[in-house]
Amino acid sequence: MQGTIDVDKTYTITLRPEPEGGYTVRVPALPEIVTFGETEQETRAMAKDAIELVLASHHERGEEIPHSDQVVVHSVSVAVPA
Repeated sequence: MQGTIDVDKTYTITLRPEPEGGYTVRVPALPEIVTFGETEQETRAMAKDAIELVLASHHERGEEIPHSDQVVVHSVSVAVPA
């Protein structure tokens, strides 16, 4: 088996503040990932660990590594009944 070259990829993550504190994180390109952290820094670290585990699992099973995503985020204003 020939050697492989590691390639750095960047994945977009979303952090949702939770009412009880902390943040839930999702990875749009890897929808199986849902994790949590108490602080933004901890949440980013949890996301990085989860992404690496999922990508390693894909690699071990011979599955294609999902592409890093190019998520575009916009805000939409809507009228809310008073």
